[in-house]
Amino acid sequence: MVDAGGLVEQGKDIMTVKHVNNNRVRYANKTIKKSNKSSCKKMRREVVFPRVPEVLQQLYVSCREIFKGPGTVPPASDVNKLCKILDKMKPEDVGLSKNLHFFKATGAVNGTPRVTYTTIYQCDEFSLCMFFLPETAVIPLHNHPEMTVFSKLLLGTMHIKSYDWVDPKDTRPSSHLRLARLKANDVYTAPCDTSVLYPTTGGNIHQFTAITPCAVLDVIGPPYSKEDDRDCSYYKDFPYTAFASKQEEEEEGYGWLEEIEAPEDAEMDRIEYLGPQITANTSP
Repeated sequence: MVDAGGLVEQGKDIMTVKHVNNNRVRYANKTIKKSNKSSCKKMRREVVFPRVPEVLQQLYVSCREIFKGPGTVPPASDVNKLCKILDKMKPEDVGLSKNLHFFKATGAVNGTPRVTYTTIYQCDEFSLCMFFLPETAVIPLHNHPEMTVFSKLLLGTMHIKSYDWVDPKDTRPSSHLRLARLKANDVYTAPCDTSVLYPTTGGNIHQFTAITPCAVLDVIGPPYSKEDDRDCSYYKDFPYTAFASKQEEEEEGYGWLEEIEAPEDAEMDRIEYLGPQITANTSP
């Protein structure tokens, strides 16, 4: 379990979240005024909430204009537009602060801290969500079928490993291994540029490993949907040389991926988003 301003209670079939008053995913300016009406010097607390950060609202409006639903990929001009907006975003724009004890791991699966996520906004065309990873937490190797995904690292240092399928499909005989091209295998530290993956390029299959506590903002279009055959699949990767012939061993930058059942550390705790609220429109 991750201390993220909420207490998660696990039922038989569903998981519910109860929030407490401290460390919520929002921020506020608090002022305390003295009252002269009483000799007891009673104190009155006023909580003043800031307006929605302009960049967050701008992100939402642009997503409404750019994402057209399943089967479409934003053109390069729209991708650049969203990247410029995301590159300007800071933790405070979504209610986060480096001073919050948000990423303290209080539970783990096989020694790996659990990941927490929250949804800022979601519709049929796109979703805005955040993932919170305590130190050493992992989001296992997984894909994004027919999706375009923008990832902005808001806080922390993270290792990202990603692949794209080799086309045409290349599999080993009598096995479930499929050849993939290594796209990224690097460490990133916030603030850094927004990364973008596409349905068939850009590192569509990726894994996140938190070196320090991390917060990642994802813009996903369209969102995952089992009903529309956009469910998440998980993979285990093997070095290229592990299953290559002697004639093939000189190849670099490739690996073999095997689809697996969802790992235990793929399960996440969901919390309610309590940061600055966007103003949702019914039309672009």
